[in-house]
Amino acid sequence: MADRRIALVTGASRGAGAGIARGLGELGYRVYVTGRTVTPGNAKGWDGSVLPGTVSETAARIDELGGEGVPVVCDHADDAQVARLFEQIADENAGTLDVLVNNAAYMHHQLIEKMPFWEKELDAQKILDVGLRSAYVASWHAARMMVPQGSGCIAMTSSFGATCYMHGPAYGAQKAGLDKLAHDMEHDLRGSGVIAVSLWLGMQMTERAQISAKTHPEQYEQLIAMAENPEFSAHVLDAIDRAANRDDLSGRTLIVAEIAKELGITDRGNERVSFRDTLGCPREKNPAAIY
Repeated sequence: MADRRIALVTGASRGAGAGIARGLGELGYRVYVTGRTVTPGNAKGWDGSVLPGTVSETAARIDELGGEGVPVVCDHADDAQVARLFEQIADENAGTLDVLVNNAAYMHHQLIEKMPFWEKELDAQKILDVGLRSAYVASWHAARMMVPQGSGCIAMTSSFGATCYMHGPAYGAQKAGLDKLAHDMEHDLRGSGVIAVSLWLGMQMTERAQISAKTHPEQYEQLIAMAENPEFSAHVLDAIDRAANRDDLSGRTLIVAEIAKELGITDRGNERVSFRDTLGCPREKNPAAIY
């Protein structure tokens, strides 16, 4: 289909990223899927078990759902690889990119262990590299494609952990940083036709989440019962980009369950619950600007 919209979802071998990529595929997108996994075995769950999922498997599933999946092996810690990724997208799509979903993040094996940050390995802070810095780099490349075309959407996958304690300070700082990236990018993008949003996803029905429920049932069993299908976030993001008030939504941190209701999007027919009352709410846009 020559009229397919073009999307890039980073960190989409498995988990929320793979689900968002599938959701965009359901809507007919050509989806570039990045990740480091080409054969199962590299990624492990919280219990040490091997996690399924590769970039090629995600891309193949997108094809089955009516979209077009393009797998690209890319380490988002390597700026040169990221630059080549965007060159490939530009070359294969006449310079066009409609949607960027910044989802890639380093998942440390101690992330959900209940212990103070100094007792975790120092490598836990790598989520600030692949997770926050990597989102800035990908957004920089995306903006250089989107602004000249006069349209586009840059999205961050964030969470309630941006304001409440969740998984420790490295995780929280990464999520808060993503929200601020979207907020400040909107200021620079204003009037260009390109929007930037940060999405607070609810609990996601992913491979790791299912392992979490088994490993730490006291923490996750009830949350899993209310978990969102990750495809839901893709449908909401597409609706945001098509919304009549997209410019007003730009720069905001949006709770997926809430904005979905505003835009009339359901999760396979189900309305999802916002955890605003228990986990907190996003910060409002601040109109002040200092150069």
